[in-house]
Amino acid sequence: MTVARVLAAGSSGLLFGFGLALSGMLDPARVRGFLDVFGPWDPSLAFVLGGAVATASVGLWLSRRLPRPAFDERFHLPEARSIDGKLLAGAAIFGMGWGMAGLCPGPAVASITLGVPATLAFLAAMLAGMAIHDRKATRLGGRAGLG
Repeated sequence: MTVARVLAAGSSGLLFGFGLALSGMLDPARVRGFLDVFGPWDPSLAFVLGGAVATASVGLWLSRRLPRPAFDERFHLPEARSIDGKLLAGAAIFGMGWGMAGLCPGPAVASITLGVPATLAFLAAMLAGMAIHDRKATRLGGRAGLG
């Protein structure tokens, strides 16, 4: 990996983490307040999600018009186009975890610097879940999933 790629990745990660902190996405209570549409709903994170969708849309639009990215040979876009049981089950599990913990992987990693024990436990459980999935995928020849 070249120095330029490392700097670009590091800068992007710092910007992403700063944006998560600035938007309140590192506060599990605020995230749960946004996800609790039947309780005291906090709609403020809708603006964060709207900004994320707008930014991703611009990035996707650019990726379709540029011959290649600045620091790689090609764009690495998802190839799967179908909605199947594995996708739906994974989305449901992700959503339940996000709702219960108020954290998802990005904010959890960004929260490491806060040293909150619950966040560290979430990260340990997330890494354990990833390792279990990878072990299952290896045993099944790369076909792990719930569907």
